[in-house]
Order: sequence, then C-alpha cells, then structure tokens
Amino acid sequence: MGERPVITRQDDEVLAVSVGDVELFRYVHRPSTPAFEGPKPYLHPVRTLAGDVVTAFRPHDHRWHKGVQMTATDVSGENFWGGVTYVRDQGYVVLPNVGTMRHEEFEVDGARIGERLSWFTEAGERWVGETRSFTVRDVEDDSWTLEFATTLTNLRREPLVFGSPTTNGRELAGYTGFFWRGPRSFTDGDVIAADGGTGQEMMGKAARWLAFVGRHDEVDRSSTLLFVDHPDNKNTHWFVRSTPFAAVNPSFAFHDTVELAPDDALTLRYRLVVGNGEWDADRLESFVEGHPW
Repeated sequence: MGERPVITRQDDEVLAVSVGDVELFRYVHRPSTPAFEGPKPYLHPVRTLAGDVVTAFRPHDHRWHKGVQMTATDVSGENFWGGVTYVRDQGYVVLPNVGTMRHEEFEVDGARIGERLSWFTEAGERWVGETRSFTVRDVEDDSWTLEFATTLTNLRREPLVFGSPTTNGRELAGYTGFFWRGPRSFTDGDVIAADGGTGQEMMGKAARWLAFVGRHDEVDRSSTLLFVDHPDNKNTHWFVRSTPFAAVNPSFAFHDTVELAPDDALTLRYRLVVGNGEWDADRLESFVEGHPW
C-alpha cells in the first residue's frame, strides 16, 4: 500500500490513527463510561483498510464490552472488567468492587504510542501501575497489524492474584486480559486456529494463533481478525465465542490464577492483524510464518 500510519487526532479524550483516508482506530483514553461498566481506555471503532468496522461498542448483552480493551475480571477480588462478578457457588452478582483504569500520559515515538496508566479499586486504592504500547505496523495491500504490549506492576504491599470466572468455578469462562468484541453481524462467524484447530472447541485451549472471520451487514464483504500470541507469554488459553456473540481473548489466567508479588511485574505481548476478506488456514499460517516476532 505504501502509505504510513499517522496520528490524525490527539486531544484530552481520543487519539486516532489513520492510513490515507481510512481511520484505522480511535483510542478513547478518557472515556465517559458509567462506573458500573469499569471505566478504562478502549479502541473503537477499529476498521479494515476497506473502511469496514470490526468492533462493537457497548452491546446490550454486555454493556462493558467496548471494542478492544486490556482488562481483568478478577484481581484479588476486584473487578476491572466491569459489570457483574462471578462468585463461587453463587453465580454472577453485583458487588461494590468495580475498579477503573486511568490514563496518565502518552509518549509518542514515531509509529509507537506508549502510555502510562494506574488501576484503582472502587474504594480508590491504587493497586496496579501499567505501561502499555501499541504500534501500527506491516501495512500491506489488504491488512494492517496492531502490536500491543503491556507491563502490569503490583503496587500493593501484598500479592495480587489475577483470576477469571473459571478460576472461581464457572466452566469455560476464563476470560481476562486483551479482549475483542466483534460486531453483531459477526455472530456465527468462523474460528480458525493453528495446527488445525477450528470452531468454539478452541475455548480454553492453547494455540500459537487464532483467527475470526466475520461477515458485514450492508456491504458484500467479510473481514478476518488474526490474533497472535507472543512466545514469551505464559500459559495463554483462548477464550473464543462465535455465538451468541463474536469475541476473542487470549487469556493469561483462564484455568489457573497468576500471582504477582509486591513490586513484581507481568509483561504480555500480542498482535492483532486486521485483514480484508475471508482468510483460510493456509493463508493465516503463511502470514504468521512470514511475520515472526
């Protein structure tokens, strides 16, 4: 394609990146989110190079789902995901434990956007210091890549334990971390994973990469989202649904909790490739092999 990504908007609420006349995404870093939905930065809308939107915002079934977010369902009992909390032997309940992730500052270096954030509990305690970065790279004729990295540091004087609904007793609901919610029209889309994996049977399983192919309303087009796990990430298992809605999350605490001692840090890296059209398993594997970490 030849055109380079540029920041086309940066103000007190939104940072936007475009290629040519296509706005690839808006990063809303100071959102006006209701407290119950766990205020935090998010990417929405995210678009293909054809201009098609591949994210959903505040869907009626889970209003705290907003495009692409870095989040956590259970951090020592605090819910940074938003909404209800899964409690063992009780199910989902409303608790006074919904925290916030607050933007502090950006550091822009060419195509790389760095950010500092703090995670505060509902009671106002600062538990996590986060540095994250996201970079638009590998802009090709029909795809572009978002490379996302985050480091979470425990600021408490006691360990932080990251978990999920599954670690609290709900089967196959281990969502936590880097999370994408797709448009309503992507429901019943196709899931393709490394080593021949397909469909919702990938729920809770490990794979080097996983892709979701969805179809758009109003236009006769499809899009493919390819999620690539970094080799250094530990114990990644996929949360993936194509019905009743489209969602993908390489969870870092699906089956087992992750404990961070005071002052210790957890670093995670992912790539999200946003492609035009329907990619099959051979093309996906070829792309991953041709774009090594």
